[in-house]
Amino acid sequence: MRSRKIIGGFAPLAMLTMLAGLSACGQKGDLEPAAGQSLPVAPLGADVQPDARDLLEPETQAAPERSVELRKRSEDREDDPFDLPPE
Repeated sequence: MRSRKIIGGFAPLAMLTMLAGLSACGQKGDLEPAAGQSLPVAPLGADVQPDARDLLEPETQAAPERSVELRKRSEDREDDPFDLPPE
């Protein structure tokens, strides 16, 4: 009976510890290189070295914009000259 009481008292303490640990995960701040490290060198031909914020933005090719336009009716596909039967 006593072991149940200890385990029951342990659960709220464990929950509080877990919540305290998770609360640190939401901190936001400017990113900076680790101590003793520097940002990567500027790309060839660039006038200025990009900062951490610029390096985190994906290029257009890395994250293209998507078209979410839905088709309202079916349409015939155009003839594809590369859609050949297997040989």
